[in-house]
Order: sequence, then C-alpha cells, then structure tokens
Amino acid sequence: MDFYKHSFSKLFDVSQIVTIHYFEYDTDFVFPGESHDFWEFLCVDKGEVTVTADSNTYLLKKGDIIFHQPNQFHAVTTNGIVAPNLVIISFVCHSLAMRFFENRIFSLKERERNLLATIIAEAPGAFSTPLNNPYTKGLDPAFQQIPGAEQMIQLSLEQFLISLYRSAFSDNTGNFLTKSVKLKQDEETFSHILAYMNTHICDSLTIDQICHDNLLSRSQLQKLFHDKCNSGIIDYFSRLKINYAKELIREKNMNFTQIADVLGYTSIHYFSRHFKKISGMSPSEYALSIKAILEK
Repeated sequence: MDFYKHSFSKLFDVSQIVTIHYFEYDTDFVFPGESHDFWEFLCVDKGEVTVTADSNTYLLKKGDIIFHQPNQFHAVTTNGIVAPNLVIISFVCHSLAMRFFENRIFSLKERERNLLATIIAEAPGAFSTPLNNPYTKGLDPAFQQIPGAEQMIQLSLEQFLISLYRSAFSDNTGNFLTKSVKLKQDEETFSHILAYMNTHICDSLTIDQICHDNLLSRSQLQKLFHDKCNSGIIDYFSRLKINYAKELIREKNMNFTQIADVLGYTSIHYFSRHFKKISGMSPSEYALSIKAILEK
C-alpha cells in the first residue's frame, strides 16, 4: 500500500523577529514616530495611549491592540496622567493573510493574552537584549539559549495571529475555539477574581477574605490560580500591588511614603523590602532606572 505524505500549509509564516518590547512607560513619554519595512503591533497591557497611524489617531485602552503594516508611519504618546504598560512586537511575515490586519484594532481575549505572555516569558531565554528599552533596533541571541526558546516565540506568535484571525470569523458558539463549559466557567471566575483584587489593590487581603467575598472554597481558589498562572493567589496579589506601586512611581505625584500608605503597607521600610523582593530593586532604584532609560 502506498502512503501519501501531506505537506502542511501555513496561514501565517513568521520568518523573522525584529524586536520584542515590554516596557513600563512614564506618564509623559512621547515616541515621535517611524516607519519600517516589516509588521509591528502595539498592545496596551495597562493604562491607555494615543497611537498615530499615518494620518489617523486612536485612543487605545487596556487589552486593545493595533497592527502597523510595513512602511506605515506610526507614533505613540501617553496622556500625561496614566503610566501605561505596553507590549510592542515587530516581525517579518509575507503571508497573504497578513492583509487581514491592515488598519485593524482588536480587543484581546484570554487566549491571545496568554500567547503574548508566553512570548514575553520565552524572550530572555532566546535573546540577551533587554525587553524594557523602547529604542532597541534588533535582538541579540543569548549567550546560552534555552533550547527551543526561539521556536516557542515563533510558534506562539503564529498562534497569536491565527487566534485573532479566527475570532473575526467564528460565531458566538465558538466554532473555531471550542471550550468546555467548565473551562469557560473557570475563565469567568478568574476574570472576576482579578477584577476584585484590582478593586481592593489598596487593602491587605487574605485568602479567607477573598474566598468569603467571592463564594469560593480555599481549595477552589488555590487550584484556579495554580492552573491559570502557576502562582499562589497572595503572591499574585502582591505582584499586582507592586505593579501598581511602579505605576504610581512613574506618575510622580506621590513620594514613596505616600505610596506605601495608599497601598496599605504598615511602614515605608516594609514596603521597600516587599518592593525589592518582587521587583529585584528598591523603589528608588526603580525610579532611577526609568529615568535613565528615558534620558538615553
């Protein structure tokens, strides 16, 4: 019996990566603009920014993503009030299906957010270039690359494009991305808990309080966060607090003592220790690092 070997077709074939940025921008950051012969997208992870694409201007908020096609002029400005976090990835892809993304803005779903998170997580294992420099023009390979890191980035980026492409053609029953009822419930619960924690970001939450306020058992809550983000819920909440502290530092409206007080820390010393434990630097070191990057 003869066997027929089928060659895979590819909707999107990302051949090269140019830059990967995840940067915590200042409130008054301005990127005057550029154009280049490859694709780029900007995703707002937190806050909001104004994006210019050719002669059009758009206000993008958390979860929004805009694509810039090759040779399109684009610029970014913050609003002087909120210090946003942005993901910016540029790449080469000559697939005809990329025309779908021309002049398009999307709102990301959890699947796309997870794929972006995978790209950001894999980047340090593939490249030595820091992700927090918005002026990077290329990526240098890491001295000791984690096996498969570059391929994971490529595959995740292609899956990301496919997911966005499919979402435009699927109906409310989820023809392309079918999920079990249980998975959907878990996603809704997870999103609800995240919203709850962000609402109480200035409080000192305990697991028992979170369970009580959200009608969940301790085991349910712990399993949910372990499955979704491989983290304990209090550790996750602590990182949220420090991320918010970083935002307040970049907004430059309060000193460190005031920030510690707003976030419910018992003292500036405890806040500083907690900040350094999670971010790897003290609040003052963080503030200086942001200033140094922006002054380059």
